Amino acid sequence: MKRLFRIMTILLLVYSTSSCSSSLQNIEQLFNNKKYEDAIENLNQYLFFHVTDVKALHMRARCYEELGELEKSKADYETIILIDDQYAQAYAGLGKLLFEQKDYKNAELSLLRAATLDSEDFDIIYLLGRTMLMTQKFRKAEEFLRLAIELNPDHAKVYFYTGMALAYQGDALGCAASFNSYVSREPDNMVGKYNRGFALMRAGFLEWALEDFDAVLKAKPNHLEAMTQKGICMKYLGDSQGCEFIQKAANQGNELAKSQMELCSV
Repeated sequence: MKRLFRIMTILLLVYSTSSCSSSLQNIEQLFNNKKYEDAIENLNQYLFFHVTDVKALHMRARCYEELGELEKSKADYETIILIDDQYAQAYAGLGKLLFEQKDYKNAELSLLRAATLDSEDFDIIYLLGRTMLMTQKFRKAEEFLRLAIELNPDHAKVYFYTGMALAYQGDALGCAASFNSYVSREPDNMVGKYNRGFALMRAGFLEWALEDFDAVLKAKPNHLEAMTQKGICMKYLGDSQGCEFIQKAANQGNELAKSQMELCSV
């Protein structure tokens, strides 16, 4: 009789475990189908009986995040950390929310903890680098962004932010090289081309910079910053017609152009 009771208990546990696993899989399918409210409803029922299931809490936090209920999402991430302080994705999720709320100092702390626990996660390292740009730790930002490049060399935006980190450190050549890597991956992105042109200009490669400013103006004829920079490049290259571009941008209220009008009085 005792043996039969043990067998039935084991079978019940196996069934319960299988049922829970199946339930989470179904909820995950709802999440993947962007049915976040339905997923939350099912997760609430599941978590009533499995209050310490960090995977379920993580999924609910993500659902809240997608619905814009950030405080509820944050509360779930904090609960996960109380249950398991080694759960890297909870710190990462919390850091992301803080970043979006522009609380960069606390975002950095959360993301540093996440990176300590999982140094191979591209998203964590990438966002940490971006966060350190916002806290003006430019050298450390560059270090983490270069690590992110090692983890995912095909991600275009990481080169953009690396270029920004280098620009803030005054490394014009490195900045230009990084923006070049970005533009090669997103050739139609005019922001990247403008920034590469500006970096090349700062490094003294005026002809190459001029090509980038021309490309930006071809796509966006009223880009006043590019118009001004083109005029400046032309003037330094000995082409007096550059003043026409500076004057045109100044007439439309561009402050940079106004500040450069003295070039045309020489």
